[in-house]
Amino acid sequence: MDFTFGTVVYCFLVLAFFFGVWIYYDRRDHALFEAERRKLTFHCIRCGQLYTAKARRGTAACPHCGHTNTRLRF
Repeated sequence: MDFTFGTVVYCFLVLAFFFGVWIYYDRRDHALFEAERRKLTFHCIRCGQLYTAKARRGTAACPHCGHTNTRLRF
């Protein structure tokens, strides 16, 4: 094995490592963005607090007073 072949193999391994790290962080950031995007905004009609929650039905209890509110629509 000569020096040139070893250098080429080393460069490909470093390139593959950085490509793998890039793919990992890209998928992780996309998953975090999607989780944040799916949160709904609510406004409590009893205490006036704005809050976000992961609610699929469109209703969530206020973390301050416990009153169940519908989602805020713009």
